[in-house]
Amino acid sequence: MKAGVVHAKNDIRYEEIEKPKALPGKIVIKVKYTGICGSDIPRVNGDACHFYPNVLGHEFSGVVEEVGEEVKSFKVGDRVSGVPLIPCMECEDCQKGNYSLCKHYSFIGSREFGSFAEYVMVPEKNAVKFDEEVTFEQGAFFEPATVALHGLLRNNYQGGKTVAILGGGTVGMFTMQWAKIFGAAKVVVFDIVKERLDLAMRLGATAAVNTLDEDFEDQVKELTGGRGFDYIYETAGNTVTMKMAFHLAANKAEVCFIGTPTKELTFTVPEWENINRKEFKLTGSWMSYSAPFPGKEWELTAYYFKTGQLKFDDSFIYKKIPLSRIAEAFEMFKTPGLVKGKILIDSEK
Repeated sequence: MKAGVVHAKNDIRYEEIEKPKALPGKIVIKVKYTGICGSDIPRVNGDACHFYPNVLGHEFSGVVEEVGEEVKSFKVGDRVSGVPLIPCMECEDCQKGNYSLCKHYSFIGSREFGSFAEYVMVPEKNAVKFDEEVTFEQGAFFEPATVALHGLLRNNYQGGKTVAILGGGTVGMFTMQWAKIFGAAKVVVFDIVKERLDLAMRLGATAAVNTLDEDFEDQVKELTGGRGFDYIYETAGNTVTMKMAFHLAANKAEVCFIGTPTKELTFTVPEWENINRKEFKLTGSWMSYSAPFPGKEWELTAYYFKTGQLKFDDSFIYKKIPLSRIAEAFEMFKTPGLVKGKILIDSEK
């Protein structure tokens, strides 16, 4: 089969490798689309790859091509989304159902060959079926959608309250929609890019606030009656928005950092004192799994994409690029600000 194989930093090649055969308990998926994740970029354009040669790709959809012995839940022709984490199932965290925290995990598309290829083999538990109402493009977005839902549930989320989403990227848009699906009184998206704010409104946000506006704090007061927000989800991993979360929190709020930080972060004493004075709770979120594996995050994503309540917008996708041109796709990330949305690699072209 053909695959995009990483051989070294800045060296990903479209070449022939051996097609996998379904081992017992595993299935082979004919890949349709794979999204380039932010974590893939330093593995190709930097030195973060675990080994060479390697085949990355973990946000993918496709069709079951072959099933191995002992496989009971899939048949040839099933439409599936890939579940990349392979937890050990034996450590203390796994025994508690905290698979995202497993220290002995493997991972499809980084520690094992992934889906930047025509075919990928995965354990039976590492795929989720979806119906024909769900497109293969949506199937490639299951992973970020589940990351958003896992983050939402890291707080003791209850409907009927106010929610702030800091960062209007893909995960932010899904987090906003999950908050709305599960009964938020108001969901407000904060960003500095007009197109993202417009998208938030199209997808059902109560309001979208540009934090570059001089009166944005007045807008917050009007939207919350001067209280601040009950739940705040930071999805950008940006120093500015992480500090902003403390400012926007209401008394007794719950704050979750879903975004992964990339720079050192410091707080002034008055900023940090907000935790004391407001008695808000701060937590983090990592990946997207719960018991029974892979968890309700994946089941609910398949269901709500099917019903249309979890909306998908074409603007989520920046470009679709054939697998044969995968090197060009990673070159695009070397131009800051060029890629606006997800690049999908089409393994059938």
